[in-house]
Amino acid sequence: MVRSRLPALVRSAMIAFGVFEVLKPRPVIAACERIGIENPGDARLRTRAVELARLEGLLVVWLLVRGRRRARLSSTILLVGGVVAALAPRPLIRLSQSFAYENPTDLRLEPWVVPAARALGVLYLAVVFLAGTADAEDGEAGLDASAETGPVTR
Repeated sequence: MVRSRLPALVRSAMIAFGVFEVLKPRPVIAACERIGIENPGDARLRTRAVELARLEGLLVVWLLVRGRRRARLSSTILLVGGVVAALAPRPLIRLSQSFAYENPTDLRLEPWVVPAARALGVLYLAVVFLAGTADAEDGEAGLDASAETGPVTR
């Protein structure tokens, strides 16, 4: 019983975090900077980094609410991003830094940034997996609704 509820609870928590990231991306970015950059005071964040954080939160929420079947593009983006981050995080880290910061070469990364990027990739893959539970719940709801109405006769 608990096992079957766990994916729904995790999905709800991820949706809540995604909504928070959409509404308040700066605290999320600041926390990531404090954790991952040795010299976060030197970081000069580009404006588009805030919008990218919002987009990430929106993708997560959209996918988890809609399900994989109804959010194929979001699912594909997070699936590809998750695989790349999990298997080859260094190029993704360099790309994201150059996109997010005006001075990426001035920033000194903490040694755990590569494992953290891998973990983020696994998290993206978990989001894609959990979005499949939304599909399954929709399917069950559809079965329940058709069972209530009975067979269709002509």
